[in-house]
Amino acid sequence: MSYSFEPIGVVHSCFSEKFAIPRQPQLAPAATATLELFAPYNQAQALEGLEQVSHLWLLFVFHAADSGPKHLRVRPPRLGGNRRIGVFASRATHRPNPLGQSVVKLEGIAEGKLLLSGIDLLDGTPILDIKPYVPYADSLPDARNELAPTPPPAITVEWSAPALEQARHHGTRLQHDLIALIEQCLAQDPKPAYQQPEPGREYGARFWDLNVRWHYPSPSCIRVLEMQLAHPAR
Repeated sequence: MSYSFEPIGVVHSCFSEKFAIPRQPQLAPAATATLELFAPYNQAQALEGLEQVSHLWLLFVFHAADSGPKHLRVRPPRLGGNRRIGVFASRATHRPNPLGQSVVKLEGIAEGKLLLSGIDLLDGTPILDIKPYVPYADSLPDARNELAPTPPPAITVEWSAPALEQARHHGTRLQHDLIALIEQCLAQDPKPAYQQPEPGREYGARFWDLNVRWHYPSPSCIRVLEMQLAHPAR
């Protein structure tokens, strides 16, 4: 028996590459996206009632990740990046089938598009379905997960003076809180968990149309160095 699915929409996200995307939704409230729905699902009939819902489950495709039976065991970053566990005990992007789910906040609805925040989705992610978050059913006070009992600890994020000025400038241009976005994402320490960074080593990731560079002056601190347009305006 086989099944085929067609996307009902696509995400236009602040994350232009996988590195530095939050490892779970809601860890970076400043991370925003627009979900563009395809016809006929962009019609008012399909969206009726959503104005009464604050959060949504998105079922999506890990379109930029490998999948299949060779990923029976994975190495979650939360466990240090070296310990392997069964794929079904993790939320690793490498799945038997490239399917994921995320809880996101619905900020608004505009012309067949959903405005979202608290996302952890790569730009261009195909969406297969949308379901409303139901607090009494989806939030279980006695639930437990001993592999990830609490949110990951945040590390300190500092700014060089030029980087902070650049973030203010581009935040105004993009009409997004770029400083909060970068701080919330980098505070989760996006480097591989097993890696011990040297102060002279620089890292980078792309947010919106900006390449952001940082280093680790100490293992518990990130310092943002600069940001530049990935594609300079003509």
